[in-house]
Amino acid sequence: MHLPSSATAHPGPCSDDEIRRRISACPKLASLHSINLALRDLLNSEQSLASQIAGIIRRDPSLSARLLRMVNSVYYGLSSSVNNIEDAVFFLGLRQIRELSLATPVIEELDQLQLASGTPLPWKDLWAHSLATAVFTREILRNTPVAVDDETDYLVGLLHNVGKVVMASAFPDELTRTAALPAASPAEVGRFEREAIGWDHAAIGAAYLERHKLSEEIVFAVRYHMEPGRAPRHAQFAAAVQVADHLVRHAGITGGFEQVGPIERDSWTQLDGWGILYGIDGPESRLARAAIDNTLQRLPQLLSGMA
Repeated sequence: MHLPSSATAHPGPCSDDEIRRRISACPKLASLHSINLALRDLLNSEQSLASQIAGIIRRDPSLSARLLRMVNSVYYGLSSSVNNIEDAVFFLGLRQIRELSLATPVIEELDQLQLASGTPLPWKDLWAHSLATAVFTREILRNTPVAVDDETDYLVGLLHNVGKVVMASAFPDELTRTAALPAASPAEVGRFEREAIGWDHAAIGAAYLERHKLSEEIVFAVRYHMEPGRAPRHAQFAAAVQVADHLVRHAGITGGFEQVGPIERDSWTQLDGWGILYGIDGPESRLARAAIDNTLQRLPQLLSGMA
């Protein structure tokens, strides 16, 4: 699979070959190939015991710490703290553990990649934004006819800004410069990046994920998350990420990188992604607004133990 030519449509200071060469020089992430297969198999089995799941989680100190941090967050409102992994598994449930097991190794490896780059930007804010977008993308797709029987709906949101991490390694000066420019919207940030490099973070991230041989749904969702109407296939995944990104920014989880102005309430209903998902203003749109309002209220507490 190769990205469509639109991924390289803007002439910039760097040639397409040079951009691809720099992306290829970035280290690959083992977590994108295999995210704790033993744990994944257990989480997909309805017969799994909490003790079995806890046994595998204990082998990963980072996942264990994140799990306990989440279950003891204000979101769960427990009267006393939980310090036992098996108890945490019971309280959180399989869905939350599945999401944590996906996010933890990916974010840790991306963190190492950006640390190696030495680019001084608020990376923790980016991880919080990525996690929130993953949560919202899954919620958005749940209210559409799209059938997802794996973790694609979560991963497309989690990875939509991976191109910024790659830019920190491959184009550090350009990333720092474009991040400092005031922008009216996330789409304008993409324009700044294309002017500085030739590709934006969406195209860079998609090319990086393509090297890892991730599914076409994930690669296309990342590539077209700022312009889902141009996606040749899997437009609903890209649309869900676009809407989720705007919703998360509206909630104040901006990512901390770009100087983008506030996202006004309901402005996401004017996005191409909203029309792709729900139409103009039919019953699906009204139901989606209600579900979104509910998730917006829960989001800060839900993320308090994840980021």
